[in-house]
Amino acid sequence: MTAQSLLRRATGLSVSKSVAERAVGQRMEQTGFADSAAYLQALTPAEMTQLIELVVVPESWLFRDPQAFYATVELVQERWARGRATRILSIPCAGGEEPYSMAMALRDGGVPKQAFSIDAYDLSPGCIERAQAGIYGRNAFRAQDVAFRERYFTHVADDAYRIIDALREQVTFRQGNLLQFDTATYSRHYDVIFCRNLLIYFDKPTTRAAIHNLSALLADDGMLLAGYAEVPSFCQNGFAPLQFRQAFALKKETTAPAAALQVAPLPALRSVPPAPKRLAVPAPPPAPAAPAAQRTRPVSVPSSPPAPAAPADLLAEARLLADRGQLREAGEKCHAHLARAPEAAEAYFMLGIINELAGKMDLADDYWRRCIYLQPDHYEALCHLSLLAERNGNHTAAATLKARAARIYQRRQASN
Repeated sequence: MTAQSLLRRATGLSVSKSVAERAVGQRMEQTGFADSAAYLQALTPAEMTQLIELVVVPESWLFRDPQAFYATVELVQERWARGRATRILSIPCAGGEEPYSMAMALRDGGVPKQAFSIDAYDLSPGCIERAQAGIYGRNAFRAQDVAFRERYFTHVADDAYRIIDALREQVTFRQGNLLQFDTATYSRHYDVIFCRNLLIYFDKPTTRAAIHNLSALLADDGMLLAGYAEVPSFCQNGFAPLQFRQAFALKKETTAPAAALQVAPLPALRSVPPAPKRLAVPAPPPAPAAPAAQRTRPVSVPSSPPAPAAPADLLAEARLLADRGQLREAGEKCHAHLARAPEAAEAYFMLGIINELAGKMDLADDYWRRCIYLQPDHYEALCHLSLLAERNGNHTAAATLKARAARIYQRRQASN
């Protein structure tokens, strides 16, 4: 089995071949192996943990996307007024920036410590260790207003600050994997779940499995906070948006009929990065049926040779091929579609997804830019471009694209 497959099985993350091989090379140097096959054959659980540490992406900062915290404070205050404490989950929690931000926001909102509890999980033991230490450098303080640093941190070294013990004690950190979470023990346990910017690293089957687990963990009247690029995936799998401005908050659609849950308010394709198809993860619920406009028409016996595939059928075929990991064939279908409909923004969006799955990020960027040139309000293309800009360190461009996506999202929710 390849390093890429082993990492995907262990974590659920879609790791590119180059990233996996680079991580293996680093560990081989540190462990004295000269042959990659021998290294992989000798992998122990402890060594797998070390390998995983090299591929996880723990990038975060304090009060990232602050509207999510404000929405949570409002919910906790309302529940505490009725004598009800709130249980909050942050998964993945990276280095603790998100759960500590939540604890600070609640303290600022006058919420007593007995009114809430915060559990925080991350796949990476290294991240959990850093979170428990609670020490942060300059990059963690990217918010426009960092007055909270004076209230809740002590200066411990050059550009290093440690969060006060009173807030560290409010958060319980544990190492854990969402895809292997004990959902039976913690069924409907949490009133608020933060799960932001995790699904973007999953393929569709793993995304469904992750959402299935989150739904099992969330109370029926609870609130889930997602990343802005992940809202469509949640809406396809039993969630509906809540009207908190730019918080990207959702609730479970527990009372709506199944047919209503199948229709998301955004464009047809919901692919998110990346990659090859099947993982050893808990069985997900059945995938929702496609919206009526996308369903295959009833088959009838033709009296003459069938006509060439219509453009819409070519895109549907491309989606199926991409879902199966047949990226070259999927790309050919998209190009065939563009030969008939040169201004088809959705085809360019799909080509961006296909090239992202193949690890060709420059091409993906180019196709998504063509998509938003043709359709400036293409929400998902803007989301993917923003995430790509952020990964490349272009935070100004990422913020601009993200703001555009947020405005489109809000307009669509207001019109529904």
